[in-house]
Amino acid sequence: MADTRPNEFLSNEVLIARRDQACPRGLPSKSGIYAEKAEGAELWDVEGRRYIDFIGGIGVLNVGHRHPKVQKAIHEQADKLVHTSFGVAQYEPYVALAERLNALVPGKGPYKSMFLNTGTEATEQVCKFARRITGRPGLIAFEGAFHGRTLLATALTGKSAPYKIGFGPFPPDVYHAPYPNDYLGKSSDYCLQRLQDLFETSIRACDVAAIIIEPVQGEGGFVPAPDAFMQGLRKICDDNGILLIADEVQTGFARTGKMFAIEHSGVEPDFLVCAKSIAGGMPLSAVIGRADLFDQIDPGGMGSTYGGNPISCAAALAVLDVIEEEGLIARAEEIGAKLEARWLDMQKGVAKGLFGDVRRVGAMAAVEIVSDGDAAKPDGAAAADIQTRSRDNGLIFLTAGKKANVIRTHVPLVASDAIIDEGLDILEAAVKAHIAG
Repeated sequence: MADTRPNEFLSNEVLIARRDQACPRGLPSKSGIYAEKAEGAELWDVEGRRYIDFIGGIGVLNVGHRHPKVQKAIHEQADKLVHTSFGVAQYEPYVALAERLNALVPGKGPYKSMFLNTGTEATEQVCKFARRITGRPGLIAFEGAFHGRTLLATALTGKSAPYKIGFGPFPPDVYHAPYPNDYLGKSSDYCLQRLQDLFETSIRACDVAAIIIEPVQGEGGFVPAPDAFMQGLRKICDDNGILLIADEVQTGFARTGKMFAIEHSGVEPDFLVCAKSIAGGMPLSAVIGRADLFDQIDPGGMGSTYGGNPISCAAALAVLDVIEEEGLIARAEEIGAKLEARWLDMQKGVAKGLFGDVRRVGAMAAVEIVSDGDAAKPDGAAAADIQTRSRDNGLIFLTAGKKANVIRTHVPLVASDAIIDEGLDILEAAVKAHIAG
């Protein structure tokens, strides 16, 4: 068959025009560049231009682009078996990955795991399981949360634009409670009390199946839940027969200086969902749960045609090896400390009045962009301008938060100090250019 693809020179401009014709406009375009190749923490577009990548596939590439060990595992598995569907003809990589993840979840256990394709699918399934196990309908999530884009996951998400507007009605019996943020004056005690108020005003505690929480909010602005809040949440769940679900889709796999972010609080979840960096860029997600709970689901009550694909499982096993062998949990703390120190220096100097709260858990680091140093004056326009100026000079990163005023970083944990410093130099130059106008 003849090659009917366009023959023009590939450029970002040409591909943007083709994309606008071929793809719906509702698909996001985070950077406006079209990638040709990538390695580690660097990416090159179709015009050959190099970028330092502080996005990492939106937190997918903790072990970096195309890690050699992960690539090798993918190729070797593809030479043996690509797909059967685990419910038809099962295979060892699925079982081996489940065994390893079960041993990594913080808690007494025993735990069991099942695999799906995406974070949103894992969220959807675990909430369905919670309702079946408890016999209760209610689900509680938090303001500012992001749990995915399926209908139930969108209902759980705690931000209207752009995720919810016009997509309702949403599944019933989903409620939202305030998420703690000391910088904005929302203490742990206040938020725990508001949760108790929710039981009195909107849904009885005995009708709640599960509370789902990101131990560090991602789209919400990289806001960590204080240990006291997580511990208070665990007690409320225990006192009322409610399951506690940790959404570790963005926080998992060494990003926060622990394998999973919930470990910082000492709290044990009943279920934990993960995806993103689980498989180094291959599509895979997991629901990990207490065995006594998981085994209440009858055979056929769960499954997925593609979930736990053998190539994805092989990649995930290699990712776990890389995290351990290259000390990426400790490296996450080093990277976070480097980012934090540089931003605090900027906060006192070139970015005074522009940089608000600087916060991090491990390498999950962010800075609020505000006007006049005032937490009550989030400046999303300034954050967007700094983001654009940085991109134009070879650094890509994302913003987050309700007002899109938070600069957040997903620096691949394999990035060298030299690469990180180069990226921070570009960011600082963008800040100076923004202030200069």
